[in-house]
Amino acid sequence: MPDSGVCMMRIAILGVGSVGGVLVGALADTQVGLLCVSRGETVASLRVGLVIHTPEGAIEMVSPDRYDVIDSEEGPIPDIHVGTYDVAIIAGKASSTPILASLAEEVLSPSGLAISIQNGLGHAETLTHRIGRKRVLGGSTTHSAWRDGDGSVHWSGRGVVEFGQLDGADMTGISKELHDALETAGLSPKWSSDIQSVIWRKLLINVAINPVCAIAGVRNGALAQVPELWEQSIAAMREAELVARAAGIDVGDGDIEDYLREVVIATSDNRVSMLQDLMAGRRTEIDSLCGEVVAKGDEFGVPTPRNEMLLALVRGIEMSQRHD
Repeated sequence: MPDSGVCMMRIAILGVGSVGGVLVGALADTQVGLLCVSRGETVASLRVGLVIHTPEGAIEMVSPDRYDVIDSEEGPIPDIHVGTYDVAIIAGKASSTPILASLAEEVLSPSGLAISIQNGLGHAETLTHRIGRKRVLGGSTTHSAWRDGDGSVHWSGRGVVEFGQLDGADMTGISKELHDALETAGLSPKWSSDIQSVIWRKLLINVAINPVCAIAGVRNGALAQVPELWEQSIAAMREAELVARAAGIDVGDGDIEDYLREVVIATSDNRVSMLQDLMAGRRTEIDSLCGEVVAKGDEFGVPTPRNEMLLALVRGIEMSQRHD
């Protein structure tokens, strides 16, 4: 990577899919030193250059000179990258969290922090087991994106990146530097003193939208147009809300149905990642979404029949694709 001035910090993006691509594209406009870790065709695309379609309709090309690229399937992390990064942002699929946590442990400096912005539950805990609770931030993002067949990233909607210490501590040191870098990149960071509640609130939306749209094969807006689909979404969401409250999570006092409708309308043209995964024959994130709701429901004695049904249906589709 050529010298583009003094780097504020070094950030590794582990799992450069659609949202990971948004992070790379936005941070490339700052002085942050960047490492992209991915695999397969994504690596080939990154080595040519990352194409970003912005929400405003512009098409931007990020030069491969702006970041380093590692194929996670090619073997050990090169020594030049080991222990040299201030932050590792985990942005890959839920199924890849264990291997990405291991890679985070390798690339981070002794004082470096890891943060997951993935969908679902359990990712921060996986990171904690690898590098320790004090070095892990919880995170969530509402930026939306999808990747086309050519490897270009379509940043379909601007949102925020919320993150915070798992124990609710204040932002200091590297976490403050990360906040400043994300702000400079236009990613609208927001520090949270209760990041677990943020993660759960996003889970409520995910279990309501992702599996129903994936099974039905529709874009988000169809949920508000087809009463039967809306009923399934609301039922899954209310189950997850009851589980969250049983777990002592503050998910707010507002009407969750109104909240869901706002999200569905705002993202009406979006095709959720779970549907994209099923269409491409890839493993989905259903275990980290409905699967976690079912597991937590069992733990706290809350029935979750709708989430159990959605979990079984998506798993069934995945299995049928593997045997085709």
